[in-house]
Amino acid sequence: MSLALALARVDQIQRALTPRPPEPPGPAAALGPAPTASAASFASVLQGALPVAPPVGLAPPGSPPIVAAAAAEVGQAEQPPGSNDSPRIATYRQATLGSAVGPWCAYFASWAARQAGTPLGDHGEGFGSVDALSAWAQRTGRALPNGLGVVPRPGDLIVFDEHVGIVEQVLPDGRVQTIEGNSSDRVSRNVHGAGDALGYVRMS
Repeated sequence: MSLALALARVDQIQRALTPRPPEPPGPAAALGPAPTASAASFASVLQGALPVAPPVGLAPPGSPPIVAAAAAEVGQAEQPPGSNDSPRIATYRQATLGSAVGPWCAYFASWAARQAGTPLGDHGEGFGSVDALSAWAQRTGRALPNGLGVVPRPGDLIVFDEHVGIVEQVLPDGRVQTIEGNSSDRVSRNVHGAGDALGYVRMS
């Protein structure tokens, strides 16, 4: 993308995020103010110069649907903390077959994949555990073990020891920015070293 196009895109995003004059109170008032971000930060992200995360609720331009779905959930948290549950987490759990309240990173990945139209599992049943998800990926040829020269794509699942997230983007220095459920009791953005993951699940 040329600098001129990047700056034009920044200007478009900035206009969309600029607060509007106050309106009479209504149901929308409970949602709080719209997120704002500096044009300089957006320009740096578009040019790949800095590893700056997009504002909460937004995915990088051109992201796959699974990333867009996950980005919209950043900040959703357990209620109460440590409970592995909340009304929203219960929704993620419904994307799996017969899962009970428990560690929910795989529930979140299953939910985001279903929202994107690419449900996990042979029959779209989703997974309640990382082990079951990994076994399915191995069996269906989707598993990509991490190693020298392996570069994930946005939208891949990223697999750790008993934890799974979604690759949001690969930063210019090779680190991997992710969106993960059940990270510090919430849906969180994280950045990992290129060698941190056990592997990836290629979704497309």
